[in-house]
Amino acid sequence: MSDIKIRPFAAPDIDGVFSVILPIQRNEFGIAITADDQPDLQVIPDFYQSRKGQFWVAELDGVIVGTVGLKDIGNNQAALRKMFVAAVVRGREHGVAARLLNALFSHVEANGIREVFLGTTDKFLAAHRFYEKNGFVEITRADLPRSFPVMAVDNKFYRRTVSAS
Repeated sequence: MSDIKIRPFAAPDIDGVFSVILPIQRNEFGIAITADDQPDLQVIPDFYQSRKGQFWVAELDGVIVGTVGLKDIGNNQAALRKMFVAAVVRGREHGVAARLLNALFSHVEANGIREVFLGTTDKFLAAHRFYEKNGFVEITRADLPRSFPVMAVDNKFYRRTVSAS
């Protein structure tokens, strides 16, 4: 297991966050998107790290190699967003995606969030398998709470219910 650290986002991480997310969106999936098209990432503390939300980074030797955000959407519900893992550390041997998701769900349970929703595109097939393996169930767009921030590219949606402890 590589020495990967999962921790909350801090302001100096912003360039590292973009250096993980943009190449995956553009080069791997051919989505024509820029940093300016993602204003939530310009204001991570305000957008994600407020109320019950949070944003985590995975770091390897001081370099950000993964991200995941949790947006509080009210009513003890949240949206999982911006889950990206750099190609060099993907896969079970590194466990970056699983560790990011574990950090997110530890936070969710500690903060009394009862449902986590996510939107993705039908292009992210490996992501669909990952989410389904981790307890997310596909739902229709109509099943989303009104407060869920749907992205223009989202056309596949999931929900994971968190049992009360």
